[in-house]
Amino acid sequence: MTGLAPYISEFLREHLPKERGASLHTCEAYAHSFRLLLGFAAGRLSVQPSRLEIEKLDAPLILAFLEHIEADRRNSARTRNARLAAINAFFRFLEYRLPSCLDQASRIHAIPMKKIDEALVDYLTRDELQALLDAPNDRTLVGIRDRAMLHLAFAAGLRVSELVGLRLDQLDQPTLATIHVLGKGRRERVLPLWKETASALKAWLALRPATRDPTLFLNAVGRAMTRSGFEYILAKHTAKAAQSQPTISSKRVTPHVLRHTCAMHTLQATRDIRKVSLWLGHASLQSTEIYLRADPTEKLEALVATSAPMFKPGRFRAPDKLLAMLNDVSRSSDYAE
Repeated sequence: MTGLAPYISEFLREHLPKERGASLHTCEAYAHSFRLLLGFAAGRLSVQPSRLEIEKLDAPLILAFLEHIEADRRNSARTRNARLAAINAFFRFLEYRLPSCLDQASRIHAIPMKKIDEALVDYLTRDELQALLDAPNDRTLVGIRDRAMLHLAFAAGLRVSELVGLRLDQLDQPTLATIHVLGKGRRERVLPLWKETASALKAWLALRPATRDPTLFLNAVGRAMTRSGFEYILAKHTAKAAQSQPTISSKRVTPHVLRHTCAMHTLQATRDIRKVSLWLGHASLQSTEIYLRADPTEKLEALVATSAPMFKPGRFRAPDKLLAMLNDVSRSSDYAE
């Protein structure tokens, strides 16, 4: 039997960040997946998590775990697939270091991902977005910070991990004309900033507390802003924006909805899906095609470019009685044969 702990530690601390170049967010997501898995396995096998053995993590146990997170934790199929992806990555890592687990790994790799509905993306209209950007109180330190975060999240189409992970040295100071973003999969991109966004950032930088923390956005205690912290800020200002734009209340506004909003507005302005892909830092155009499905103007342009089928007007003529009789006789003879 082979102890699990050393391999999990090497996978998360060495293989993912150093060999695979995975981002901090990816490492944290994988670590959370294994916290759930090992907690479930330890309870089912009645052992401490640190004493678990690799051989015990067989396909039936993995299937039971996936059923557990869907039935008991009420996780979605998308989350279930994310947990399975982390497990598959770990067993691919083991295949080259522990050949004895090849059969076990192949059985786990055979567990299928669940199909999920490809729903249309949610995004904010221009009026809804403006109401959200105007929601923070620009007479307070917290309001100036929140306004800068909302402006930058939308204008640059940032993932929440990219937003809260931004450092001061990623800004083109003092002009703030561009920002340098290190995105998913270690893909880098440099984005220009609108004057409004640059002004909001300058207002925050002028009041940002002096601290050794290099992170651009700080929380109330002077530490780096967290994902949950920004989610709370966004929910608070969304509720306020709904007072002037009631349609917002019918939408579930998450940090990623701001990214979707940036993509949709960019697509409507440029009519070029490639520019949207570059702006968001997508690995391929396939990831960006979801915005084409959500944009009705693309379908309207297709209708305008294509003319409707034309039908020639005509007059109704009754069938000739003799020909109709012959047709009836012909059908009757066919049946007789």
